[in-house]
Amino acid sequence: MPQGKPVAVPRDGLTTRQRRNRPLLVLHTGEMRGKSTAAFGLALRGWNQGWSIGVFQFVKSAKWKVGEENAFKALGRLHEQTGEGGPVEWHKMGEGWSWTRKQGTEDDHAAAAREGWREIARRLAAEQHGFYVLDEFTYPMHWGWVDVGEVVAALRDRPGHQHVVITGRHAPQALVDAADMVVTMTKVKHPMDDGQKGQRGIEW
Repeated sequence: MPQGKPVAVPRDGLTTRQRRNRPLLVLHTGEMRGKSTAAFGLALRGWNQGWSIGVFQFVKSAKWKVGEENAFKALGRLHEQTGEGGPVEWHKMGEGWSWTRKQGTEDDHAAAAREGWREIARRLAAEQHGFYVLDEFTYPMHWGWVDVGEVVAALRDRPGHQHVVITGRHAPQALVDAADMVVTMTKVKHPMDDGQKGQRGIEW
């Protein structure tokens, strides 16, 4: 797509403006790091457009403080104080959400993950956010905790103008097929291959 121009124009009955502004389902998958980082970059652009941003992390620990979380919460405060950008909500395991991985059986975790997905589905139905990051959401689907068909149907039929980005390895094929944009992160080289641990400002 040179200079962002499509290689073909579909005969879908939509105007150029309608086609350009349709809500997208984006999937970042693959073995290499950078899936969440790229999703947060898109969310940053959405914030600048004044969209309501909702981030939902299914695997991250509440004790793990990442730079993107601090930055987006600061942007949320900026919006509250000045009206610049859009509102921000950031939810992850351990901050009052029912998909928190507490001690318990796998059935307990699966039930909690399903309730977490149901909350997101309710928000989609209510058009609560303009931009969603469902971070590492492929894992509950891969593990069989959340029904893939249900997820695909809810995302396909979501009303209004809501962009959704899903990240994580092992993306189910039905989700790949449903997505408008799919990126696979492939490793060529990584410092950890030579024994270097992750460092501040790069990994978190």
